[in-house]
Amino acid sequence: MASVPEIKIVRNESLGNRSDVSSPEAKLGMRVEDLWDEQKPQLSPNEKLNACFESIPVSAFPLSSDSQDIELRSDTSLAEAVQTLSKLKVLSAPVVDVDAPEDASWIDRYIGIVEFPGIVVWLLHQLDPTSPRSPAVAGSNGVSHDFNADILDNEDSAETTGNFFEVLTSSELYKNTKVRDISGTFRWAPFLALQKENSFLTMLLLLSKYKMKSIPVVDLGEAKIENIITQSGVIHMLAECAGLHWFEDWGIKTLSEVGLPIMSKDHIIKIYEDEPVLQAFKLMRRKRIGGIPVIERKTEKPVGNISIRDVHFLLTAPEIYHDYRSITAKNFLVAVREHLEKHGDTSAPILSGVIACTKNHTLKELILMLDAEKIHRMYVVDDGGNLEGLITLRDIIARLVHEPPGYFGDFFDGVMPLPENYRV
Repeated sequence: MASVPEIKIVRNESLGNRSDVSSPEAKLGMRVEDLWDEQKPQLSPNEKLNACFESIPVSAFPLSSDSQDIELRSDTSLAEAVQTLSKLKVLSAPVVDVDAPEDASWIDRYIGIVEFPGIVVWLLHQLDPTSPRSPAVAGSNGVSHDFNADILDNEDSAETTGNFFEVLTSSELYKNTKVRDISGTFRWAPFLALQKENSFLTMLLLLSKYKMKSIPVVDLGEAKIENIITQSGVIHMLAECAGLHWFEDWGIKTLSEVGLPIMSKDHIIKIYEDEPVLQAFKLMRRKRIGGIPVIERKTEKPVGNISIRDVHFLLTAPEIYHDYRSITAKNFLVAVREHLEKHGDTSAPILSGVIACTKNHTLKELILMLDAEKIHRMYVVDDGGNLEGLITLRDIIARLVHEPPGYFGDFFDGVMPLPENYRV
């Protein structure tokens, strides 16, 4: 049986500069380099970066895999949406309103962006004892589904066997509920978007200070999404810029010098290895966080990490839980690891175990490791492997730029607020 891997500490000697200067991200970095050299000498490095990024339109950002003509129809079922996103290995997709006229503007053409984890978290919310026991969800045919009667059968959803997930994926709710039926849980309605001429600085501030995980870039002429820029996409761009003067000037600073980690160990939401894995996903939903460390009770040290992205295993591979009476966090990590190794998938972030650094590591080292491992958070430990804090992609981007006074003006005036029943 596979075991949970030990903590992997970032090693300085294993990290170097990127050599592929022909990549779109590296060319973008060279553009910043040219602008950097043109800035007034009296400006601080921070002010120089702000000025550079304000001069570059978001249309220059390389296209992401999530924006390659991947769209879901609003009449797609949750089961079909999960299958499509899983097959294409993307976490989210815009939802096109099938009832919108052909000449609709972008804001009328889309009803929102559905996220893979959001679908699963929405389903799990139907099981939450603190939420109303729903006849609540009506499918497109107007028929209501009592999910709890179909699935729970008066059992504690946190203490559920693998059969639970097989019943879940064969339920009428899962098969018949349409993506448009859960649109009230989308993060924005339809979504906060940038136009092609908006600046990099605007984009970076939205991804950091304003806590957006991804931002669609809209082509107003075509009334469609041209690109989707993510936090991880920005980190990859930064990693490709290693070796350039502007990046080295900023990236050479240690974490402690720039005030990281912001989140101390006392404020980290965690789960113990013997607790139900569903508890981890429920905590992520309630606290609106993207991941959670799995802690060993005896040592209080992290032994694994569960990301909100990993929730898709509950729907796409329910058979991996057959051998367990109760799906604990540790069993989840072990079972998923065995499942991935059996199917020859060695690139999944969950296989990396706990990736950690110390406060003495630099921003550059942190960025290169985050990009290499394709992870969204880094745990900070002391020399004994004890948890000291947490750093997210947003924390790093927030150290790259700052918001000038009055910068956004009335930018947010036309943006619809979060829906009242927002859950994801």
